[in-house]
Amino acid sequence: MNALIAFLTDPWQLPFMQRAFAVAAVIGAVCGVVGVYVVLRGMAFIGDAVAHSAFPGVALAYAFQGNLLLGGAAAGITTAVLIAFVSQNRRLKEDTVIGVFFAFAFGLGIVLVSTRDSWTTDLSSFLFGQVLAVSAADVWTVAVIGAVLVLVVLAIGKELVAVSLDRETARAAGLPVFRLDLTLYVLVTTTIVMSLEAVGNILVLALLITPAATARMLTERLWAMTLLASAIGCLGSIAGLYVSYAYDLAAGGSVVVVLTGFFVLTWLLAPRHGLLAKIVRRPDAAPPVTTGP
Repeated sequence: MNALIAFLTDPWQLPFMQRAFAVAAVIGAVCGVVGVYVVLRGMAFIGDAVAHSAFPGVALAYAFQGNLLLGGAAAGITTAVLIAFVSQNRRLKEDTVIGVFFAFAFGLGIVLVSTRDSWTTDLSSFLFGQVLAVSAADVWTVAVIGAVLVLVVLAIGKELVAVSLDRETARAAGLPVFRLDLTLYVLVTTTIVMSLEAVGNILVLALLITPAATARMLTERLWAMTLLASAIGCLGSIAGLYVSYAYDLAAGGSVVVVLTGFFVLTWLLAPRHGLLAKIVRRPDAAPPVTTGP
């Protein structure tokens, strides 16, 4: 028992771990809320595209000694706006448009990076995350941005669901589909950029998608899915930091592994939609037909 108490309390004695826990909890909760609408719309690819489209902005900021997160935010939001605008042409599917801009943005980032002779820790931390190095100012910035994102999602959640389920019906009902698309893309972009310092560009998609996908296995109700996704994202991020601290592992990767573990367990054990529940509900095989002697 003493060992368990020490395991749970020791990290909190360190100021950098306190800040890491605070940032991870906020980011996990916010990613869970925003990720619900990404999962419902079946647009997980947008998360990956936006995360990678931030790369040229970061590379450009790096080349000119600017702020990496501001550079990434500018590039990501620009790409999100272009995707929202071009995808209104129903001749092209949304994932096709996303793929075009995703490939271009990442290619541009590689070109920009190739103009530099070496990489630095700052640029590497953008790719792989550095949650243990966040400052007190970072904690407050993430908390304020996260609160704004959640309030916006709660304010227009029903409209976002309507557009996600049936765009044409939503348009016929008078909903501003393009503005809602644009708002969702900007929300996703802001959430991703806010999360980059925690898990990095490479792993941020898992933080956005995995908690929401896990919650989707547990409930059919939007409000319950939102609460569950937020709780799973928050608790999984904190648990990942505990694993990272205990075994001296990469923090961002540990968070993603723990969240994926939650998803796998839910996929297996969910009461209604889990694999074991489906196996149990299967009707028993009919007895073989026998003939008399």
